Amino acid sequence: MQTKDRSATFWFLALFFAAYVLFLYGPMLVIVVLSFQGPEGGLTFPMRGLSLHWFHKLAEGLGVVDIGAALYRSLGLGLTVMAFTIVFSVLAGLAFRKKLRGGHLLFFTVVASLIMPSIIVSLGIGLEFRLLDGGIKKMLEAFGMDGVLENYGTALGIYTSALGAHLTWTLPFGLLIMFAIFNRFNPAYEEAARDLGATPWQGFRHVVLPLIAPSVVGIGMFGFTLSWDEIARTSQAIGDVNTLPLELQGLTTTVTTPSIYALGTVTMVVSFLVMGLAVGLSKLLAKKPANRRTA
Repeated sequence: MQTKDRSATFWFLALFFAAYVLFLYGPMLVIVVLSFQGPEGGLTFPMRGLSLHWFHKLAEGLGVVDIGAALYRSLGLGLTVMAFTIVFSVLAGLAFRKKLRGGHLLFFTVVASLIMPSIIVSLGIGLEFRLLDGGIKKMLEAFGMDGVLENYGTALGIYTSALGAHLTWTLPFGLLIMFAIFNRFNPAYEEAARDLGATPWQGFRHVVLPLIAPSVVGIGMFGFTLSWDEIARTSQAIGDVNTLPLELQGLTTTVTTPSIYALGTVTMVVSFLVMGLAVGLSKLLAKKPANRRTA
């Protein structure tokens, strides 16, 4: 089959798209390539050898920075944010299927965090928790709990202030996705389940949830990936520890070897693994309702 001659517009748009893809993924490709240099390698081309030397150096540690601990902190926070984002987004999507008094105000309040500068959100949350620290210390002092007061540090932490800061970023996306899903959802399936004697919980568990499951997986992927590489909203709201992105940002000014590229490669691999698992799981879940309808 012969193809028609492509117009000049087609080739212009094709070149523009190729340049866009190169601009988007080129830096990541460069980091991956440079991370596999030999022991004499530097931070720029040309490459000097080919080995896993800098990955071994990364495993040994980068100075006083504990990369392993930062990695586990980021993974734990990302998974927690993912779980909260899924639960709150699904519950909010179900709630907004009916008319709610003050629903518009609540929706715009949630979505407003998307247009607020991230660093301002982080500063506000950090200040809020520092005020909370002051209130807790005054309360402990008033009740004479001196032992607890001496051991009390701060309420700022991974699963308190940092978790809240990340949720201000992930929840609006999850809520918007659930709105789109339920706007296309056919309520006839739920009505059929109720006609067959199903309770509201049984209807949700056996009818609604299997149909929206691929989208729920997508929300989870959004929640994890947005949390995994978040810096601005974390910087002022995490307390005295750092996540992996914050450690990586700090290392850019102190580490002058390709080991920092090895760290970047590891973080990219984790991100792509999560996305691959999410895509595979969503496809698997999408097939199950189809198989049930054809059975």
